[in-house]
Amino acid sequence: MPFFKSNDPTIPPGQTVAKGFPVLHVGDVPRFDKETWRLRLYGLVEQPFSLSYDELRAEPSVEWRGDIHCVTRWSKKDTVWRGTPMSALIRRAKPEPEAKFVIQRAENGYSTNLPLEAMLGDDVLVAWEYDGAALEPIHGGPVRMLVPKLYFWKSAKWINNLEFVAEDELGFWEKRGYHNDADPWKEQRYSDLPSWMG
Repeated sequence: MPFFKSNDPTIPPGQTVAKGFPVLHVGDVPRFDKETWRLRLYGLVEQPFSLSYDELRAEPSVEWRGDIHCVTRWSKKDTVWRGTPMSALIRRAKPEPEAKFVIQRAENGYSTNLPLEAMLGDDVLVAWEYDGAALEPIHGGPVRMLVPKLYFWKSAKWINNLEFVAEDELGFWEKRGYHNDADPWKEQRYSDLPSWMG
């Protein structure tokens, strides 16, 4: 996978532009069963609900175009995604006042955490299409989160559960020393290592 250094001011510091779409994830690509798959929104919400894949695709959708950035120092320019705005799903679930964070839970035991406020951005999608086609399994299909303003580990692949909670809960990589905020423009790649890592 070739990478090209760039003086492009639209690329965050420490990043290089990828030619292609690098593949990185935790565990094997899971098997998808359209008949049994569900996206669940639950926890501190007034109206918990779940959607099948077809129901999710039937929700009003939007297209987002822009750049994505991985903590492993690659950026991909001018990507095109389609999905359901997370803000619309949040409105439907009606978070309770004490709900302050959303935990993305996905296949292979993966999770990542964000403040509820961060999940309300216009660019945050539950994405099921990339570049005009159904999202490939290697890139998180059938459904992944898209939070493009942050390093891409905050956009969980193979997502199936969104839990609304009062207290922050570190996710898979956050527990292993990744920064909790993940802003690429501030190079928030890593935090202080957890004690078990010495």
